[in-house]
Amino acid sequence: MRAKITYFVTAAVLLVYFYLAGSRGVMLLQQGTAVTIPFGVAVLVLPLIGVWFLVQTTRFATSADRLARELDAEGGLPVDELVRTPSGRIDRDSADAVFARRKAEAETSPDDWRSWFRLAVAYHDARDTPRARKAMQRAIALHDGRPVRA
Repeated sequence: MRAKITYFVTAAVLLVYFYLAGSRGVMLLQQGTAVTIPFGVAVLVLPLIGVWFLVQTTRFATSADRLARELDAEGGLPVDELVRTPSGRIDRDSADAVFARRKAEAETSPDDWRSWFRLAVAYHDARDTPRARKAMQRAIALHDGRPVRA
């Protein structure tokens, strides 16, 4: 729950920032000079990119959460079997061992969104965020019946 609150507060702050930056871009465009028009366009592009990124991230997080709830209802969420250091950090060897099992499971069942979801969690535990995101995107696509990008 704490992560959701943090996400929504951050998103709200970003939206305020996008609004303020966008209004400055509009003001520059309204000046109508050869210098302010290109600057105004440039200032407007950044909030548009930011809004697009925020929307994509929110859709991804919502879809991943939906899959997690469904997998939890089925009793298929991965069990936390990782060894942790006294400070609470995940032991690298433990994460690698779990990752190897999850990867083999995904290779055995390449069309099963559940195995890709569990592989995404294993990637995350192994601190490989880019691959975790790609595995989760694949799980979402498989779940929703959309074509899977290679």
